[in-house]
Amino acid sequence: MTLAKDRPATLATLTQQWLELVGEDPSREGLIKTPQRVEKAWGFMTSGYQQQLEVVANDAVFAAEGSGMVVVKDIEFYSMCEHHMLPFFGRAHIGYIPNQKILGLSKFARITDMFARRLQVQERITTQIADAIQELLEPAGVAVVLEGVHLCMAMRGVEKQQSSTTTSCMLGVFREDGRTRAEFLENISTRFRLR
Repeated sequence: MTLAKDRPATLATLTQQWLELVGEDPSREGLIKTPQRVEKAWGFMTSGYQQQLEVVANDAVFAAEGSGMVVVKDIEFYSMCEHHMLPFFGRAHIGYIPNQKILGLSKFARITDMFARRLQVQERITTQIADAIQELLEPAGVAVVLEGVHLCMAMRGVEKQQSSTTTSCMLGVFREDGRTRAEFLENISTRFRLR
């Protein structure tokens, strides 16, 4: 099963081949538009490759006088494991201590998505987020914790549906000062409730 030489490989044509290779009939009613849907979905799920940090930040770095800890937590992320191309997902928690610059709060979610929407491992996303915030703001410190569930462990392999993975990256004062690190970890462990 090879592609015609005059027809370039697209995710849609490759998906049609994939369906055939697993024993499916791509002309079956439920699968007729699947190759196009898969191509569109993967375009979205890997859109992080086409993004750049300075564009994502979009002039949302502002001068600020404060130096208190800022924590944005429970940022949902969805990514694809580069080893099995299966999803993993969870929540990101990001903290930093400003040094004359702050970032618009929505940009933390956008930065997280930029790195998550690539073939990834959780450890790398964690470090990439921390390094990006360090580059943008040059703060006194950055802390990033990701909590994730990996379908490559849950639905295949060891089949452990209740397992989760936590990764962290601490830079600057969060690495050097145990009290600052403890304050951040306490902040992300408490849950905010609306009345």
